[in-house]
Amino acid sequence: MSTDTTPLSSPLSSTPRTRLRRHHERGMSDRDSLYEVLDAGLICHLGVVADGVPVVLPTAYGRDGDTLYLHGSSANGAFGAAAGRQVCVTVTHMDGIVCARSVFSHSMNYRSAVVFGTATLVRDEDERWQALRLITDHLIPGRWAAARQPTRKELAATSVLSLPLTEASVKVRTGMPADEPEDYDLDVWAGVLPMAVTFGQPEPDPAMRQEIPLPVHIRDRAS
Repeated sequence: MSTDTTPLSSPLSSTPRTRLRRHHERGMSDRDSLYEVLDAGLICHLGVVADGVPVVLPTAYGRDGDTLYLHGSSANGAFGAAAGRQVCVTVTHMDGIVCARSVFSHSMNYRSAVVFGTATLVRDEDERWQALRLITDHLIPGRWAAARQPTRKELAATSVLSLPLTEASVKVRTGMPADEPEDYDLDVWAGVLPMAVTFGQPEPDPAMRQEIPLPVHIRDRAS
């Protein structure tokens, strides 16, 4: 397993792939901002070239220090094709639609992270076990300990990739629309329509015995 030895607020390295071409003011250069975007997300998108064709796969993930772990099926050829290859992983949060006075100036408030690197297939059984625990608890903290642990057959059907957080960029937009000066006198509503991801009330499985109570980790996640 990886150990996070990176000091807090250490800068992100700038490379030709992570250098922002537009809206440099939205770029975040500290590593803590990268962690915040990744830790707040639930699903990432893995971009890989499989059999000469670009493929983007949505998948669950978890972070341990400066290592990102991704979960997939062993039968997924595209996921398996990422092992030993250059990949791109993205995580995006939509925080609002920015309504400007002109169509051209409309935008979105968002937080996004893009990670580049070589993915590695995790073969060590202890690391695979810990990575799957990490991914499970990233979705619902405390769930791994509350549920049945994987069998050998289930572990064989599951692949785990690791990706170092060495080369990454973070971009954030907040605030109101930036209209052209002459557009501020237009009779057009302008502002932000906020967006947020929320959990609803837990829905028990009808096949579950009625005496089983709602566990604290589910209640806390839904609150």
